[in-house]
Amino acid sequence: MKSEAITEPGQHTLSEIFSQPQCWSACLSQLATSAELRAAIQLLRPGADWIFVGCGTSYYLAQAAASSFNHLKLPARAIPASDLLMYPALTLHPGRDYIPVVISRSGRTSEAIRAAQMLEKEHNLRTIVITCADGQPLEPSCSATLKLLDADEQSTVMTRSFTSMLLGLQYLGATVSGNDAFRRALTALPQQVEPLLKDVPQRLRLFVESRSFSDFVFLAQGPLFGIASECMLKVTESSRSYAQVFHSLEFRHGPKSIAGSETLITFLMSETSYDAELELLEEMKALGAATLVIANRVDSRAQRASDFAIELGLQSPEYVRPAAFAIWGQLYGVYYGLKKGLNPDSPKNLTRVVELADGR
Repeated sequence: MKSEAITEPGQHTLSEIFSQPQCWSACLSQLATSAELRAAIQLLRPGADWIFVGCGTSYYLAQAAASSFNHLKLPARAIPASDLLMYPALTLHPGRDYIPVVISRSGRTSEAIRAAQMLEKEHNLRTIVITCADGQPLEPSCSATLKLLDADEQSTVMTRSFTSMLLGLQYLGATVSGNDAFRRALTALPQQVEPLLKDVPQRLRLFVESRSFSDFVFLAQGPLFGIASECMLKVTESSRSYAQVFHSLEFRHGPKSIAGSETLITFLMSETSYDAELELLEEMKALGAATLVIANRVDSRAQRASDFAIELGLQSPEYVRPAAFAIWGQLYGVYYGLKKGLNPDSPKNLTRVVELADGR
């Protein structure tokens, strides 16, 4: 899915954000029949733990993927590539078996390549890579490669590549665990999300243009924490704004000191923790914070306590939905960057790929 020639600031990123439902369908359809998926499944070893490895956005993707795998009864954890390289003994324990999955949109991220090489050569672990590029250096460093080429982007920041690779890994987990209902729900998600992109973005943009903030906070629990982390990063990258992320109920334990009219607190509320997070939402509103709510169902109490609310109304199960929550953090970052006169397609100090010189 190549973007057309676009010259206006932010238009590449916006085009890629809005293409996500179609991109998800294309990627899942291709993955379902791919020899790559079958090759990855051949690496499955009973009793092995899954390790998801990434940098930046790919690390937050790893967090979200690990959550789904644990839900599917496949023990998993996420680890930054840098931590794996510098402190391998904190992750890899003697006598334990692991199936590592290295995540990189470009397949050229230096730390991801080094982590894959270390896992394969020094620890004799057969490693899977998931990427949106073909024939890049990460591919020969691993034993199996899942390529979602339709999800690649022109923009510096990751948007549809993040959500597409997340869905691809969830699909892998559902296939490995034999959970056909979960797999069917993943393939149904794009059609459920597409109608939301018709009117919610314009309402969100009007909200962005009507308010300015000095602090941004994203809160979530469980399966949505990795998504909240990615939303934090998108606002930071696309609008050069100060943003933080916390587990929702941890916000009471110190961080709530920043709550006030200049702070926008975004709640990504899931079903399991909804009631507890609703109490926190009302508490933060009472402290004077501006609040934005993203939830599958937004009840009347949440509506009253929010300055802006997005109700997804999806039929999919709770652990299938995380990708649908990411879209709104992506859009907020772009809209706020445009409001500040920036070009979210090419954020300051950032490059599409982080490639380090030898020895760094």
